[in-house]
Order: sequence, then C-alpha cells, then structure tokens
Amino acid sequence: MINRVVLTGRLTKDPELKYTQSGVAVASFTVAVDRQYRNQAGEREADFINCVIWRKSAENFVNFTHKGSKVGIDGRLQTRNYENQQGQWVYVTEVVVDSFSLLDSKHDNQNDQQNYGNQGYQKQGGQQGGYQNQGNQQYNNGYQGNNQGQYQGNQQGYQGGQQNTGYMEPDPNQGRPINEDDLPF
Repeated sequence: MINRVVLTGRLTKDPELKYTQSGVAVASFTVAVDRQYRNQAGEREADFINCVIWRKSAENFVNFTHKGSKVGIDGRLQTRNYENQQGQWVYVTEVVVDSFSLLDSKHDNQNDQQNYGNQGYQKQGGQQGGYQNQGNQQYNNGYQGNNQGQYQGNQQGYQGGQQNTGYMEPDPNQGRPINEDDLPF
C-alpha cells in the first residue's frame, strides 16, 4: 500500500511546539495549498492541511519557519481519534511530516531577517535546507509517528530515503553524443 503526501504551500500561522510527557518535541502547523483551478470569481481557492512533525525536526521547523513561510512537505496521511473532556470522540486527519524543505527565496529570507530580528539563519546561493525524520514515536491518544531526525542541511529538496550503494548505471552511449533522431519526442 502507498501512503505518501507531497505538499507545497505557506504556513497559515507560526508553528506550535509542544513536548510530550516523555520530553519528545512535536510541532503542529497548517499549510495553505492553492488549488490548480480558479473559482467563478477568477480567484484560486486553497486547502488548509493540518500537519505534525516530531523530535529534532520539529524544533528545527519551528526555529526556521513562521507565518507565511513557503515550505515543501513530504510525509504520510494519518488518522487518529481520542475522547475529549466532554466525553465526545474527536477524529483527526493530518499529515505526519517525514521531511521538509524551506522554499522561500533568498530575497524573502533577507526580509524575514529584518522583520524577525535576524535570528541567525541564512540560506546561501538559493539552496534550500532539507530535513528528514525516521524512527517511531508514540504520542498520547494513540497517535504514532515516524520521528527520529537526521539533518540534510543545504541540499536541494528531499532525498527520498535512497541509499548510495556505490553502483552507477553505465552510460549507454559510452560518452558519444546522442543522435536527435533517436529521441522519442
């Protein structure tokens, strides 16, 4: 079975960082994702997707993002339920983030530093930081997420969990130029 979610959008408010009773960091946030089509008024509507991120990646996400930040999210869709204080069952659907990328441009980042007191974070050369979660963590109310982080600093986007085995596929042209007549398009 496949359960993958890939989103690009902007944060609707500052991410909220909390800690479980066992001291594990968890941040929740909402990403506004524009739809591809326009409504009758010619405006794009947006979907508001609830997300959660765990451990060190949660702390990094909170430190480097804020309301309006453009982010790329890779994760999985998860549902959970719990009984609230009034005795009613609450059902939650959210994206559990496995990795994220900071997508604001260098110009946007410089403006953020001026507006947010230069918190010491800088992207260089238009590159984006990526962050991956791996592992398993149980959250109260029956919630489980994959959450042990490994920082992928200053890389372009998501690495997808692939491992470099040292094997490179051989070049079928063995360094010769490609004949355009052989291309299927």
